[in-house]
Amino acid sequence: MSSQVWNGPLNKIDDYHYEIPMSYKPGMRVPGSIIASPELIEPIRHNQAMEQVANVSMLPGIVRCSLAMPDIHWGYGFCIGGVAATDPDQQGVISPGGVGYDINCGVRVLRTHLRADEIRPDIESLIKKMFNTVPTGVGKGGKHKFGKSDTKKILSQGVKWIVSQGLGMAGDIECCEAQGCIEGADPDALSERAYQRGEDQCGTLGSGNHFMEVQEVQEIYDQKIAKAFGLEVGQVTVMIHSGSRGLGYQVCEDAIHQLRDVPAQYGITLPDRQLVCAPVHSPQGKHYLAAMRAAANFAWANRQILTHLAREVFKDFFHQKLESLGMELLYDVAHNIAKMEYHDVDGRRKLLCVHRKGATRAFPAGHPELPERYRPFGQPVLIPGDMGRASYILVGLPEVMQLSFGSTCHGAGRVLSRSAAIQAARGRSISRELADQGIVAISRDRQGLAEEQPMAYKDVSLVVDAVVGANLARKVARLKPMGVIKG
Repeated sequence: MSSQVWNGPLNKIDDYHYEIPMSYKPGMRVPGSIIASPELIEPIRHNQAMEQVANVSMLPGIVRCSLAMPDIHWGYGFCIGGVAATDPDQQGVISPGGVGYDINCGVRVLRTHLRADEIRPDIESLIKKMFNTVPTGVGKGGKHKFGKSDTKKILSQGVKWIVSQGLGMAGDIECCEAQGCIEGADPDALSERAYQRGEDQCGTLGSGNHFMEVQEVQEIYDQKIAKAFGLEVGQVTVMIHSGSRGLGYQVCEDAIHQLRDVPAQYGITLPDRQLVCAPVHSPQGKHYLAAMRAAANFAWANRQILTHLAREVFKDFFHQKLESLGMELLYDVAHNIAKMEYHDVDGRRKLLCVHRKGATRAFPAGHPELPERYRPFGQPVLIPGDMGRASYILVGLPEVMQLSFGSTCHGAGRVLSRSAAIQAARGRSISRELADQGIVAISRDRQGLAEEQPMAYKDVSLVVDAVVGANLARKVARLKPMGVIKG
């Protein structure tokens, strides 16, 4: 993670909106727009991710601005926390760096009928059972193995196929972004290596910042919306964060290799080769989109099987049926994806390719893509924090569509690289520190907890406050961790 101070120009629009002017670098087609706060903006300057925001503004067909959310930090090509929309009718491009390696890494939350005070005495045993049931760790395979023909069904149908196999409820489909399946996926666009890497990884948590967490609803900010979301103080929730595993990584790796020489074929000059891209309407662009959509469907299927495993753990541990546990899916949303969406641009409705790299959707009330149960209120926005602080549920506001193409941040955002976090943890026990706060944390090894320790991340409350101040979303609930498993 780069720590060099960025000294480029940054104009303050208001306390929550900052702009990199087009005059900063030759070739910028639109300004850079940073959503942050006075507390966050100076630390953000100590990261070359701002340069990536400026570089993204040079992509052909980019519309309105190159955006960064308050969880911004250095990424591959695009910063993490980056949003960019391109217009395919104006030579707009699709860039794998604007999606990321972990395609459709995303978050889902399950609500339950359980009360935190009732389960707190047993939380350590519950988390241990969860850890022993849910496959975690680098390259760890799961008990659900799929041959190529079934994997193709997963890549084409996503959550729908998994639910059809008895691994979910009908409501799980409705409460996923895009109903857990993007149309236009092509399983034949994937390499054999991608299939090999995904063979036993659907239904596995993975490593790094992926987790499964048991939480307590600690605070409600909007009673009306919370009631619509089925949330109340003292309730137990489960949050799951995972993506497309090795299959998605391979799709990205293949695409970056395949597109290496494509920009030159279309006369595209890039400031950073990590921004390798292709016009959306080109054969190469269509091929990547088809493969990316398939990997996205795989990720939704992965989180669906993880949901099934979590339900099985709770059923066995509490000796209750699902009906009495009430483990319904609140919502599932992606944060590493590119989607074709309609947005108003200069008074015209345009179909744009919206890249969200470490950024997530936040659609407002009335949006036709929302489930009927949430359409009158707005989309549940899921923003996880670190293991020691909190996560938040928000709801999208009308202004978000013009301000950020219906997007907001995806989490707290790293401030320490993994190696720096490990260095900072030397001589300490992260699990003991969390236990002192009443949080049970289990990982495959000490390094996993060291990499993901709370001080490796920004304070999620400050990040969420910036989102609220910028009028992207409104706070609904704060969730406090009780116990977490990591790879």
